[in-house]
Amino acid sequence: MESSLRLSRSFTLPSFGFAADIDRLAIGLSGLCAVHCLASTVLIALAASAGGLLLHPAIHEFGLVVALMLGVVALGGGILRHGAMVPAAVGALGLGMMAGAMQLPHGVPYDGSAETFWTLIGVALLAAGHALNQRVAR
Repeated sequence: MESSLRLSRSFTLPSFGFAADIDRLAIGLSGLCAVHCLASTVLIALAASAGGLLLHPAIHEFGLVVALMLGVVALGGGILRHGAMVPAAVGALGLGMMAGAMQLPHGVPYDGSAETFWTLIGVALLAAGHALNQRVAR
């Protein structure tokens, strides 16, 4: 069963010292994303004009692009290095949830709770994927 989750070890990438650093960076950025989502929701509740800047679609699109790039490099590289696909699958599910949440209505007059909820679930799954990637690489 375990062999079905791993790629052939005949192809391996050289071990780069910064691979674990990319996972740590991605986990940290996931935490910042979670703080951003919660802060945006609180700011909208307090003052619609102050929360408007944090809810600009360009900020969310840029954040998703950065998350996708780090995911491809760290999680995709992890598949090639250690062969375990589960970390990448968990991370990809998180990225998908984050992308899907961007399609939900947010901002005033909506309360944004569904978007925030699904984004936070996606961020948690993405961070878990990076943490699993680190653990498998050890």
